[in-house]
Amino acid sequence: MSGDTEDSFTAIRYEVADAVATITLARPDALNAMDAAMRSDLMAAITGTADDPAVRVVVVTGAGRAFCAGQDLRERTAGFGRELRETYNPIILSLRRLDKPVIAAVNGVAAGAGASLAFACDIRLAAESASFVLAFGRVGLVPDSGASWFLPRLVGPSLAAELVMTTDPLAAADALQVGLVSRVVPDGLLMDEARRLALRLAVGAPRALALAKRALARSPEVGLEEALEYEADLQDVAGQTADHAEGVAAFLENRPPRFTGR
Repeated sequence: MSGDTEDSFTAIRYEVADAVATITLARPDALNAMDAAMRSDLMAAITGTADDPAVRVVVVTGAGRAFCAGQDLRERTAGFGRELRETYNPIILSLRRLDKPVIAAVNGVAAGAGASLAFACDIRLAAESASFVLAFGRVGLVPDSGASWFLPRLVGPSLAAELVMTTDPLAAADALQVGLVSRVVPDGLLMDEARRLALRLAVGAPRALALAKRALARSPEVGLEEALEYEADLQDVAGQTADHAEGVAAFLENRPPRFTGR
C-alpha cells in the first residue's frame, strides 16, 4: 500500500489514503450537478483507480449538502442519446467493471443520474438527510444511466415503477427499509462510517473481493446451475492465489492475514 496522495481535477476531488481512493463530486453550489467537466473528471478518476495497484477500495461522495443532483440542466447538449453513450454510460460501466469494491456515501439528495451513480456502486451508505429521487419525469425525460436496470433489481419492480413514475423522493430511512442502502448514519458521521468500512475492505484479499464482485453482478442474470458453475470457476482461480495460501497460513497460526493481491 502506498502513501497518501491527492490529485487535481476541475470538478471533483480525488484523494488516496491507506489504499482507499475517495472521489468527491465538488460542485457544491450546483448541488454537484454533472456538467461536462465533472463527467470527464469522474471518468478519469475511475480509470485511474482501476490502473492503480495501491488503491483497493473506492468511496464516492459529494461535497456540501448533496450527493449529486443529476445532469446540470443549464448545460446545452447536442443530443441526449449521444451524450449518454459518450459520457454517462461509460462512467456507469467503468464503475461496474472496476475490480475493487465501490462504496457510495450518499450525503444528501441523489437525483436523476446522481441516483443512478449511487445505484451503480456496490454498497450504499446514507446520511439521515439523504434521499433518492428519480427526477427524470419532472423534466419530461425517462430514466437513464442505468436507473431502469439497477432499480428493479435493488427494490423490486413495483416500487421501482412507483418511484420512476411518481418521481416521489425516497428518504434514507425508507431506502434502508427496502434494501436500497445497507445502513443509515447521522449526517456528521457518514464519512467516518464510510471510511471504517472501506478500511475493513482494504485489508481483505483484493483478488477474492474482485471475483466475489463479479459473481454478485452476474447472479441476477443466470439460473442456479450456471451460478454454481461460475462459482466453481472463480474458486479455482482464487484457490491458486498467494492470498489464499496466506489466509490459510494465518488461520492455522492464529494471526491476522497479510494479503498482497497476488
